[in-house]
Amino acid sequence: MVRPKTEEEIELLRINGDLVSRTLAEVGKMVAPGVTTAKLNEMAETFIRDHGAVPSFKGFEGFPAALCMSVNDVVVHGFPSERPLEEGDIVSVDCGTLYKGYNGDSAYTFPVGEVDSETRKLLDVTKASLYKGIEAAVAGNRTGDIGYAVQSYAESFGFSVVRELEGHGLGKEMHEDPGIPNYGRRGHGARLQNGMVICIEPMICAGGRGVYLAKNGWAVHTSDHRNAAHYELTVVVRHGKAEQLSTFDYIEKDGSIKF
Repeated sequence: MVRPKTEEEIELLRINGDLVSRTLAEVGKMVAPGVTTAKLNEMAETFIRDHGAVPSFKGFEGFPAALCMSVNDVVVHGFPSERPLEEGDIVSVDCGTLYKGYNGDSAYTFPVGEVDSETRKLLDVTKASLYKGIEAAVAGNRTGDIGYAVQSYAESFGFSVVRELEGHGLGKEMHEDPGIPNYGRRGHGARLQNGMVICIEPMICAGGRGVYLAKNGWAVHTSDHRNAAHYELTVVVRHGKAEQLSTFDYIEKDGSIKF
């Protein structure tokens, strides 16, 4: 049974959502050729702890870092490393926080320097598909309505949707019900209720939708090794229009990334 959150709980989730959003913006300021994802991870952990929270990913089922850092063909759950980022790379940065017993979760795929036109299109379409999903996250709809919105938009541009991974509910636990797939049929799946807090996170591939799990048991790669993009926002299901608890405004409107 999925329980909608109280307004008091939503406020704590909003504080976490703001912190993960600001953390991603700080990371974005540093993303550049020659910078290592390990350095970005170190900075993010310090930023989170300096604001009174803890990085919820670190130690979760053995995950070793504060951020998931997924470069190029890594869809999600990549480990930070000492490999310097290169011009034309893309890096998905997934961030989680825990503050006063509640979680925050958001992700953004950053271009490293200048990227080619196909990669730019992949980023733009993936992010736009997220907002299409958010538009469908209203009370009375079903999870399949969100999945259909994401899938139909992304596939209309010739991209493919990862099926093995999905979004989720958020609260005291990092992953709660219901699951939020990025594909589906309208009118199917769990019914969305006012006050439910969910994370919508399209994972979209430039090529085929096949993926495989790396030997480390975490990183998910595209089978054809073409790029994948990943964006995630936390929203509250409301009547008429979802309410965002995390935002990309700190990244895009405050100048952390230039288009």
